[in-house]
Amino acid sequence: MATTRRTRFSRRIPDHVTDELVVVLKKNDTALQFNDLFELVYENLKAKNAVSGGEEMLRLRAYEKLQNLVTRGLVEKKGKSYTGQEGIEQASSAYVAAQQAKQQAKQQA
Repeated sequence: MATTRRTRFSRRIPDHVTDELVVVLKKNDTALQFNDLFELVYENLKAKNAVSGGEEMLRLRAYEKLQNLVTRGLVEKKGKSYTGQEGIEQASSAYVAAQQAKQQAKQQA
């Protein structure tokens, strides 16, 4: 029996949730609890008409993205409060796209 080869799913479109987390954490100098942080992110996404899947699903996605940022060292977690660190803009889709474009230009040269 032949085995199927599994490939890892990679999302190629901009990640609006992570982008908004970066914007909110970069803008605020104070530590924010998750609920306050989520409310700001949710309002920003609603203003951009980028909310899909309902508020509870978005809350889960935002929490997962935030924990990924903590793991990467771009966000500091103290108790239940989160603070953006230096270099948090590295997590934004625009930064990643610029780095990829720079690498492609370097490879073509």
